[in-house]
Amino acid sequence: MNQLAGLVGAVASRWRRSLQVRVVALTLALGTVVVLALGQFILLDVADGLVEQRRSFALDDARAQVAVAQETFDQAPAQNAVAEQQLVNDLLPRLEGGSGPEPLREVVLLRAARNDRTVTLDEVSSNSLLPSTVTPELREGVEADPDRLQSQLLQVRAPGGPDGVPALAVGATVTLPLSGEHELYLVYRLEQEQQNLAVVERALLIGQLVLVLLVAGIAWLVTRLVVEPVREAAGTAQRLSAGALSERMAERGDDDLAMLSRSFNAMADSLQRQIVQLEQLSHLQQRFVSDVSHELRTPLTTIRMAADLLHDRRQDFDPDTARSVELLQGQIDRFEVLLADLLEVSRFDAGAAELDVETVDVSALVRHASDMVAGLAASKGVDLVVHAPAQPVMGQVDRRRLERVVRNLVSNAVEHAEGGDVTVRLGWDAQSVAVGVRDHGIGLDPAELERVFDRFWRADPARARTSGGTGLGLAISLEDARLHGGRIEVWGAPGQGAHFVLTVPRRAGADPGPGPLVVRPPDALAPPSGPGGTVLRDVAVGHPASIPALPVDVVSSQTAPIPVFRPEAQPPGRVEVTR
Repeated sequence: MNQLAGLVGAVASRWRRSLQVRVVALTLALGTVVVLALGQFILLDVADGLVEQRRSFALDDARAQVAVAQETFDQAPAQNAVAEQQLVNDLLPRLEGGSGPEPLREVVLLRAARNDRTVTLDEVSSNSLLPSTVTPELREGVEADPDRLQSQLLQVRAPGGPDGVPALAVGATVTLPLSGEHELYLVYRLEQEQQNLAVVERALLIGQLVLVLLVAGIAWLVTRLVVEPVREAAGTAQRLSAGALSERMAERGDDDLAMLSRSFNAMADSLQRQIVQLEQLSHLQQRFVSDVSHELRTPLTTIRMAADLLHDRRQDFDPDTARSVELLQGQIDRFEVLLADLLEVSRFDAGAAELDVETVDVSALVRHASDMVAGLAASKGVDLVVHAPAQPVMGQVDRRRLERVVRNLVSNAVEHAEGGDVTVRLGWDAQSVAVGVRDHGIGLDPAELERVFDRFWRADPARARTSGGTGLGLAISLEDARLHGGRIEVWGAPGQGAHFVLTVPRRAGADPGPGPLVVRPPDALAPPSGPGGTVLRDVAVGHPASIPALPVDVVSSQTAPIPVFRPEAQPPGRVEVTR
């Protein structure tokens, strides 16, 4: 059963993937139907022709034999019933005819239904089964029109012989001198016609089979001529997408396929030029950011020294000047953070970022990173709640980078909490540790979820930002997570806040697995159903979603190397300790 299911699956897969297989199969099926229908039509036409030819011969022959029989009865009238019986018996061989073992025709003489004479004859036939073979319909036709020959196709069989064979029975009325009207039936077997028809049928069957195979072969050849360039184009496109920008299709001839090859190659040339230009521009941008960041550090250091001197002596200035010095100090702090972030981004772009792995108590690290944002939370009236165990949760991570990720996620949640609570939760299992940061602020709509990790992007550019963010925090956090071999996933819904989940392996270089924390928070509101109670589904993660006219509840994920979405069910055995 498994082998059959595997075979069916393989055939179905081949059918879906191969245009050539579908075209050949459909051509073969349609060709088979057409050839069979045409063969059946030809066979029926030949059979009708053979029967009609035999019927014409039988009617002419039967007319002559009936005339001979009636002339015999008229010229040799019998004196009594015995003599008349003998006359009929003597006539039977002459009517059968033929010099071989098989007669030309079989004969049966039956008393007419309307014959009221008292003299009767014994039933005369060349085959004892013939009288029962003659159908009532044929007898009724002969009785209704005695002056015309009546014919009918029927099956006859010799005594002890095989199954019946088709035959043509021709009936007419003859009158005997003493016994009166009788029905004379001449039966012509169609065995020869049946054999001829069998030969024609075999020839047609062989011809049909050969024709179907030829049609299938022609379809395979034609589709191969068309599909091969398409397959070549698909293979070339795959190699181009894999980075082999010099791949091109072979150009042969001047037909439509050659035009396709030339157009494809022209498109590839254009794409290659644009990609090369974009790569060059990207390298220039990265080099520019890196160079500018490094060049700005020297003057910034000088400015910092002067600003620190002024800030230390601000009590000696008038209030307006002192306030300006304080503003200058704050903006220099932001400028230094921006420069540090730009340098970090340039290291990621250049592939120069490396992990400094050490065994760290991740629980303590999460508490410390949250404490660093506690002042910001207090200033915004946000309650920052941290759920982390008292006992150590050890993991091989880069302390500086992981702490920066947690700090960025928590500060981002505080910034967008709109005065609501922010919950930081640590989860762990044998493979990984995860940090979930949940806020109940304005949330994120689907378009914002797609761009939440873009550099310098903000959900609302017009929103006042009091925490001095650079717009690079989440982008750097994502790169730090990827550097650990982990991921950052985000869920968001308008009006319900957002939930960011960082998952990294506990052992450096290992697979983090599914992770101990779910992305969709348990307190997320159930999305509304569509018209008629239909609950729409979010294709990416399988969560219920709302109809397009309502706020959409989605989960987005950023992972390395590809997004991995978490199941909704929270796995058993998670240990969480509230500090």
